[in-house]
Amino acid sequence: MNLDHLRVFYTAGTKKNFSETAKVHHLSQPSVSSQIRQLEDRFGVRLFERTTKKIELTESGELLHQYAKMIIDMVDKAEKDVALLSNSIYGELSIGASLTIGENLLPFILGKFKRDFPRVHLLMKIYNSKQIIDKVYDEEIDLGFIEAPMSNKQLICKPFLEDELVVITSTQFEHPSLQGKEQLSSEDLFTLPIILREKGSGTRQVMEETLIKNNLDPEQLRVILELENTESIKATVQSGMGVSIMSQSAIEKELKLGLLKKYRIAGIHLRRHFYVVQRKNKVMSLPTEAFVDFTFNEFSDADKTYMIT
Repeated sequence: MNLDHLRVFYTAGTKKNFSETAKVHHLSQPSVSSQIRQLEDRFGVRLFERTTKKIELTESGELLHQYAKMIIDMVDKAEKDVALLSNSIYGELSIGASLTIGENLLPFILGKFKRDFPRVHLLMKIYNSKQIIDKVYDEEIDLGFIEAPMSNKQLICKPFLEDELVVITSTQFEHPSLQGKEQLSSEDLFTLPIILREKGSGTRQVMEETLIKNNLDPEQLRVILELENTESIKATVQSGMGVSIMSQSAIEKELKLGLLKKYRIAGIHLRRHFYVVQRKNKVMSLPTEAFVDFTFNEFSDADKTYMIT
């Protein structure tokens, strides 16, 4: 029996969709159909009932799907144990990271990890938090790094670092109502023109949830612009168009250069944790496990220069 065909079948049985299965395994849809057809020929039974809108496992398919899960887990664990015995960690590792984490935190450790594990091929892409949750759930990526916890019973969400959000403004074009102030009142916040990340971003989710917990309505903020890129937001704030709320880790360079100024909001603690997300009940590959351990070890030292204070 071809193990790759079994993996494709298991994914198709889980997703109930050949097109989505093709994306996960980087195959064409006809190739997925062909591999499943070969399994059906091997067992002499139909594994799926196909309609124009969806596919469903047959009774035989349900039984094979259960065995496929056990077989795939055992093979993955065997490969992992053999690699551990030979003290060799290699393979592919795909990571999805939110903009703040991917641009400002992970670059510090990706290079270090690659030096320690040169045979691991790393691929990191930037997504918003919701996209990352979906891709980890669909097993399109091995690990996700997000800025706010999201509920999904099939995922494990572990905090690895604390972050603080601050209000930022231009030092050259500071808003008149901020001049001479060391911190803002909540009333000040609702009078300012605000530039925010798009809906679905972790930063915006944390900001909105924190305001609600403090009996404030985020819908009443004077949002004049929404942007999907942190660098664009910083540049727009520097131009004097408005203020924004952003992770302090994303503005360290601008603070040192005197391009931006930060404010805290009196009585409101805009703190959050960053999280690593992985699929529950899935045997982690050695590269995945090594990177998770490496990340927690790197960010456990509060004296590191890139840690948020």
